[in-house]
Amino acid sequence: MTVLHLADEGEAADLAAFLSRLLHYDRGAAVRLQAAGTALAVFGRPPSFEVLAVRAVRLAKPYENGLDVTLDVTVSAGELLESVDEKGATAVVPGAVTGPPWAGVLPPRGGWRPEPGLPAPDALRALVAAVVAEFRSRTQELPAERRTRAELDRIGRDIWSRTVGETRLPVRAVHAAQSLGFLRPGQPPALLSSGAWLRLRTPYGSIAVRRAGLGALDVSVR
Repeated sequence: MTVLHLADEGEAADLAAFLSRLLHYDRGAAVRLQAAGTALAVFGRPPSFEVLAVRAVRLAKPYENGLDVTLDVTVSAGELLESVDEKGATAVVPGAVTGPPWAGVLPPRGGWRPEPGLPAPDALRALVAAVVAEFRSRTQELPAERRTRAELDRIGRDIWSRTVGETRLPVRAVHAAQSLGFLRPGQPPALLSSGAWLRLRTPYGSIAVRRAGLGALDVSVR
């Protein structure tokens, strides 16, 4: 049994909250865990947003399991959540599962550079509120015979694929950041790029998305 010793109760609570939000969108969600030293990265993909969510977790001591000094495994998000002991600041790594396709393609670890043009946090939250209201309004206006899954998806693609301000970041990335608890008042996010990837980084987690039209350039397959 592999036990992760988290830095404190707050880290354990934040990890549990992140996993709970992922499970809200997908009860069968899987997460990929990568740990080295005192850092744990938890990757998940909420299907509603078509983005990669990354939560960094601090460990109380360097990860070590026998002779292995790194951890890289895909597990059930639900089983991991059940193992989190917030008071004890620990979590047990569940047995590995067959990873979904996204788990084999992660953003690069380095080479990130700042991208200009990201609006202020208040403007980002206002943007999300506006597009959510637009989606609700447009779908409610549909006559019953046109309110099909295909039509709802079409409206969603039209709205969520728009870009934010003067950046290339799709609106769905900001919506995902807010829905997963990453976008909070008083903590301005940063926009970064590396190869084919864009990353919306906040102190609470990151949202990574592949830029359209760049194929498989600069993909990190691990």
